Amino acid sequence: MDIWSQEKRSEVMARIRGRDTKPELIVRSLLHRAGVRFSLRRKDLPGKPDIVLPKYGAVVFVHGCFWHRHNGCKVATTPKTRMEFWQAKFAANVARDKRNLRDLKKAGWKVIILWECQVMRDPLATVEKVVKTIRPESPDLDYAALPDKRSIIKAAESRLQWNLRF
Repeated sequence: MDIWSQEKRSEVMARIRGRDTKPELIVRSLLHRAGVRFSLRRKDLPGKPDIVLPKYGAVVFVHGCFWHRHNGCKVATTPKTRMEFWQAKFAANVARDKRNLRDLKKAGWKVIILWECQVMRDPLATVEKVVKTIRPESPDLDYAALPDKRSIIKAAESRLQWNLRF
């Protein structure tokens, strides 16, 4: 049994973002600060990657741990209500992710998967992983020139609030 009415549940679920999430905004902001230019959600690519780095032949997916079933993550739980529905939904999500990964690699793209929990726990190290993958010869990021974790998250939250108004 759900704790909310059907109307309330529908309202809550409708507010869940599929794009421009806080982790995605954090990654985009830090990549830009690191001098990496990108495009967003190219519809001609399988899975419409969150971030496309054409210069490097790479794409980045910023996966939510809950929706994409991050193995071993405490956020990747299954709701207790309508368990069959959720299990089928998650299985379909994982199968689609695998298919998109296979198709992108077959087309010659490097695929980088970042998990929400990793971005939120250590945004700088997560973005450095991307930079090192696409530009292995580049020096380490200049952490002194980048804001601290709290400022990064606060900026992303501010951007989310701004996006909600428009």
